[in-house]
Amino acid sequence: QVQLVESGGGLVQTGDSLRLSCAVSERTFSRYAVAWFRQAPGKEREFVGSITMSAGDTVYQNSVKGRFTISKDNAKKLVYLQMNSLKPEDSAIYYCAARATGFSAYRYWGQGTQVTVSS
Repeated sequence: QVQLVESGGGLVQTGDSLRLSCAVSERTFSRYAVAWFRQAPGKEREFVGSITMSAGDTVYQNSVKGRFTISKDNAKKLVYLQMNSLKPEDSAIYYCAARATGFSAYRYWGQGTQVTVSS
């Protein structure tokens, strides 16, 4: 069973930066891809970006390209979401999720961390 725990959320101002962390408790860490999703009140959950734990290949949603960066520390089993130039529309609960490589569905989810960007 893969367990994920997010941390690092908070209240920031427009233009600020914030780094979220996702701790992954899985022995075969390198066999997974980890993604960040977000859900704002009244909106559907949306994909933010993802990273493969073996090769480190990343994919981003268009609205965050150039502002958000996903990275990993395999030794610590951590995945980061560095968010720069934050906008009020980035406010949401951010979740990390994991899927085994070769599978399309993200089966494992964290509890989420709140990010609020004030204008």
